[in-house]
Amino acid sequence: MGSTGNRRPPLVAERRAGTPRGRGGNGRGGNGRTGNGRGSAASGRGTARRNGRRGNFLTRAIVGFFGFIWRVVWGVVWRAVAAVALIVAAVTLYFYASLPDVSELLDGRARGSVTMLDADGEVFAWRGESFGGVITTDTVSPHLKNAIVATEDRRFWWHFGISPRGIIGAVRINLAAGRGPFSGHGGSTITQQVAKLLCLGVPFDPAEWESEAAYEADCRRGTVWRKLREMPYAFALELRYSKDEILTIYMNRAFLGAGSRGFEAAAQRYFSRSAAEVDPPQAAMLAGLLVAPSLYAPTRNLRRAQERANLVVGLMEREGYLTTAQAAEARARPATLSQTAEARTGGFFADWVMQSGPAYLTRETTEDVIIQTTLDPDLQRAAEEALAQVFTSRVRPDSVAEAAVVVMSADGAVRAMVGGRNYVPGGFNRATQARRQTGSAFKPFVYALAMDVGYEPFDMVEDAPLTMRIPGSGAWSPRNYTNDFLGMMTLTEAFARSQNIPAVRISEAMGRDEVRRAANAFGLQAELAEGPALALGSSESTLLDMTAAYAGILNGGSAVRPYGFTSLRLVADNEPLMGIGGGIGTRVISQEAAAKLTWMMTQVIEAPHGTGRRARLSDGRQAAGKTGTTQAARDAWFLGFTADYVVGVWMGNDDNSPLVGVTGGGLPAEIWRETMERIHAGKPPRPLPMIVPEPPRLDPPSGWDPPGPRAGGGASGGGLQDAIRDILGGILGN
Repeated sequence: MGSTGNRRPPLVAERRAGTPRGRGGNGRGGNGRTGNGRGSAASGRGTARRNGRRGNFLTRAIVGFFGFIWRVVWGVVWRAVAAVALIVAAVTLYFYASLPDVSELLDGRARGSVTMLDADGEVFAWRGESFGGVITTDTVSPHLKNAIVATEDRRFWWHFGISPRGIIGAVRINLAAGRGPFSGHGGSTITQQVAKLLCLGVPFDPAEWESEAAYEADCRRGTVWRKLREMPYAFALELRYSKDEILTIYMNRAFLGAGSRGFEAAAQRYFSRSAAEVDPPQAAMLAGLLVAPSLYAPTRNLRRAQERANLVVGLMEREGYLTTAQAAEARARPATLSQTAEARTGGFFADWVMQSGPAYLTRETTEDVIIQTTLDPDLQRAAEEALAQVFTSRVRPDSVAEAAVVVMSADGAVRAMVGGRNYVPGGFNRATQARRQTGSAFKPFVYALAMDVGYEPFDMVEDAPLTMRIPGSGAWSPRNYTNDFLGMMTLTEAFARSQNIPAVRISEAMGRDEVRRAANAFGLQAELAEGPALALGSSESTLLDMTAAYAGILNGGSAVRPYGFTSLRLVADNEPLMGIGGGIGTRVISQEAAAKLTWMMTQVIEAPHGTGRRARLSDGRQAAGKTGTTQAARDAWFLGFTADYVVGVWMGNDDNSPLVGVTGGGLPAEIWRETMERIHAGKPPRPLPMIVPEPPRLDPPSGWDPPGPRAGGGASGGGLQDAIRDILGGILGN
């Protein structure tokens, strides 16, 4: 028909096939091109695929459900990650903005240090936290820098503040060892350790923390929350400072044992040299301290420190910081302590100086202080060796008895001090802290007063039974340790024999108040007994005070105040803040009385009947002294002097239980003799400042012994009589 034009109706076959045939048709699909045909075929195939994917209803439901869950989880995760990233970034920027200049972070001590010099000007002790001075990666020994990196953080120069690989490895090690994931190995980088040392920027506040130790312990806690906070702080450190600056902070703030803060202080403490001068073995030992400073400190156990250093040498070799030959040499020649660090003498003395000095410049100082002390290192070693020698050769190995020794000059300057058989830092010092009954070591102060009021060494006193009525206590009868009575005798013999009854008679004649006054004036600071037993040493005192009181007799009768330092100054100053902390004080007795008493004290050692014969010096040097043994031998003393030094020795048990077979004239006298002979080695003998009295021409008193050796021993001493004397003295006191 005319209305159809050139169009013709599609054939039945074409309608079934759904595609045009030939080139005819309209311009969109039937103009001889294949566009519509291809589109229809593709549409059919897509429809088939969609129908195949849909499957049945159950399949489509499961797929849809999990697809929804995935979209929800993914949406939450990426948003959470983004939020955490933003928080970390914000916290990092906050920390970054709060970080000061690196120079303000190098010395972070809340306390200062105290360096003590001996009488020769050499360092012998440190207290507090020592900071040897600022070191940098440019000034420190390259071996030390390499040892630190090889030991603590081999990837330090490349990571961005944390090491995921190190953290995962540390967690795996901790779990395998049965610990918590963050207990033990921390996997921390050097940057994270700096974050700990800086306590994440929180300064120490004395009002908030019980102590600096508690503050630092909290900073080192390895909790998950602490680890999470360390991360942004570590990032901030990496952004704010260079790697060299971070390592510089670490080297200056790390604690390395023995009170050393920073590697410069540690190098000086252990090797007496700067951190810029340490060699590979020394660098390895210092770096090895980082894991456990107290455990691996070479002053505590040198062998263990060397074994740890060998491990560090291996790490340095692995990282290429040492050649095979250098590593072998470092193992063959391990680091050792300097002579000063190895000596380890004078610990009790140093503790005493810290206690006796002003707190704001010693125990609580915030400044670095240098104290010039009176300690003589040779005398200190002599006293320590003497005590050790006697205990090794004369005391059974399982004995728990203790002893103390003080060596002093006549003006009160303490030259050596041993406060016990073994030194424990900050431990109990028996020379200065133990208050014990003095026994007959107190008698010189009774006789000193007698000499001062006009008595003479050869005046007579009666050793006979004595009973006194004590108000409120009834009758009191003193006894001699031999439990016998020798009748009339000179004051010198009564003193040398340490007879108790004559001492009580003289004390009562002088007046107890006057005896107490004299003893206090000589420096016995404890409250003295009120009753007549005062003369027998029933009061308590420290060995230091007793030795100082005897120094007052040697110097001619003037009291002394014991002292241990001659000057105290700040490190940055040349002028001292304080001078001598003691010395000679007021006169107590006349010089003549002191000289007479000194001669009487020589008879304790020289006379055949003297209780201190075992203290006699082998070179014939003049010496004076006095024994003392308390009731049941709970305390045994020997104190005395030559023209050069005063030495006091105490022996006893810390629990105040009785000693076995020990009196003041026994082991304490031997310790005294061993000490005196060592400290006088090479010194020419000097005479004592004493007056030797002329014996009066009198008939012997009724109690005088017949010719020949008397009870108490002959001129040679020792033997059975000495053994009997020791046993009786331990029971009754002398």
